[in-house]
Amino acid sequence: MSHHTMSARTNPDPETPKRRMSGVGRVLVFVYGVLALAATGRSVFQIIDRFHEAPVAFTLSALSAAVYIVATIALVAPGRVWYRVAWITIGFELAGVLVIGTLSLVAPAALGLHDIDPFGRDATVWSVYGMGYLFIPLVLPVLGMLWLSRHRPDDARPGAGS
Repeated sequence: MSHHTMSARTNPDPETPKRRMSGVGRVLVFVYGVLALAATGRSVFQIIDRFHEAPVAFTLSALSAAVYIVATIALVAPGRVWYRVAWITIGFELAGVLVIGTLSLVAPAALGLHDIDPFGRDATVWSVYGMGYLFIPLVLPVLGMLWLSRHRPDDARPGAGS
């Protein structure tokens, strides 16, 4: 094997962005994608069919769908900018789950919810901390943040490029 071939294998082209997707990362992206589809479908149906019943809750469902869509894209896309977008969206997601989950339990009327049933007609994806989705909306951002902290793109590592 020539020196050039060996070098190409051990020192990949620094101009080629490193992909963060492998193993657990792929599962994480898959779950985010499923939640993006589920939240989008739920919010579109709620808004078209009965927006007048709980406009705040259904708008929050649409917001959660947008967050899951952007997070899914950001987790897959390479580079420092998308890495930051992933952190922002996943952080927003965790805050949303905690705030909406808490409000849905202690003050459901503030969200326009008629009760605290996480499976009810007016529940959001984040109602009761995502209980209607097996608490995946509560656990997923924590796992996402852990994964992101261990899979920084090369250009986002401290001291990179210096």
